[in-house]
Amino acid sequence: MTLRFHWFLPTTGDGRTLVGGGHSVPKGVGVPAEQAGTADRFRAPDIDYLAQIARTAEHLGFEAVLTPTGTWCEDAWLVTAALIRETRRLKFLVAFRPGLISPTLAAQMAATYQRISGGRLALNVVTGGEAAEQRRFGDHLDHDERYARTGEFLSVVRGAWGAEPFDYDGEHYQVEGATVRQPPDPVPPIYFGGSSAAAGPVAARHSDVYLTWGEPPDQVAAKIAHIRELAEREGRTLRFGIRLHTLSRDTPERAWREAGRLLESLDPASVAKAQQALAASESVGQRRMRALHERYRDGGGTDPRELEIYPNLWAGVGLVRGGAGTALVGSHTEVADRIEEYASLGIEEFILSGYPHIEEAYWFGEGVLPELRRRGVTPHLRATA
Repeated sequence: MTLRFHWFLPTTGDGRTLVGGGHSVPKGVGVPAEQAGTADRFRAPDIDYLAQIARTAEHLGFEAVLTPTGTWCEDAWLVTAALIRETRRLKFLVAFRPGLISPTLAAQMAATYQRISGGRLALNVVTGGEAAEQRRFGDHLDHDERYARTGEFLSVVRGAWGAEPFDYDGEHYQVEGATVRQPPDPVPPIYFGGSSAAAGPVAARHSDVYLTWGEPPDQVAAKIAHIRELAEREGRTLRFGIRLHTLSRDTPERAWREAGRLLESLDPASVAKAQQALAASESVGQRRMRALHERYRDGGGTDPRELEIYPNLWAGVGLVRGGAGTALVGSHTEVADRIEEYASLGIEEFILSGYPHIEEAYWFGEGVLPELRRRGVTPHLRATA
């Protein structure tokens, strides 16, 4: 069994506690005032620090790093372009919102990026589930219209990458002779996620890898079956990936003790503010994430195991962070067990992260990856010397 493992660039900031950010979470949420700006607690996402993370991920054998998009993130295109010369083979999974730039321009940007990086670009298309944030960028379409526009956008992008000039006359885009100086080689794979009824057909027609957040295996299995059926109707075969945090240690006790420390460090006011913002999300996936820790929010508590929604699957991250809100917590062996379980459902790609991102990359790279290799689960890339 060959799986692909990717890491994450925290362009909203990093630290030794859970740093808020992501989908619709206001700036500063999850970073207590007394910790913000201190070197040992909050790490600003400057280019030197992000370069350290990228080089660490490459050294440990991760194939790519996902770079997020949103108001509180540094721009993914610019950050990763700056990191091309800081790395040798690491790929960059660049997240962007398709409705905010011309699809022909996006095709041109991707083609140029692919040439200057030596083929190290992948695209993560984020349609956007937060109406307030979309309006901030001048986008006033509703949720389902945004997905319809994304489908047209990707049709134009792929058309512009073709050998001949491409014409398109749709509801949202009309282009004549869309093309690029030179088609990208290889064509960047398109990663796409979305749990709503409007998202499924777009994923089936246009994506190469369908991504889900870290829900319990039965929910992930149902989602894979649904998307796979839609793709088969389109005559296509997709790969499947999952977005998770990770917290593995030499023993389960050490891992859960660290999860408890992360939980205790959360400011209740920041949690309340984050949850208020996340509750307003139009994203079906975000609502599914929030539902995973609903019982804990109602009852409170300080025991991290109360947020264990499935063996070794912890929903504590989602208390302050939008988007991916679950983590694999346990010994290296236990985390490897859960990875194999998700792989048995059809998950081939794992996009992982952890706080702080350098230290947790080493815990996973030196603890879990060797365990998987011993089991014959071979990562797509091996660690470099």
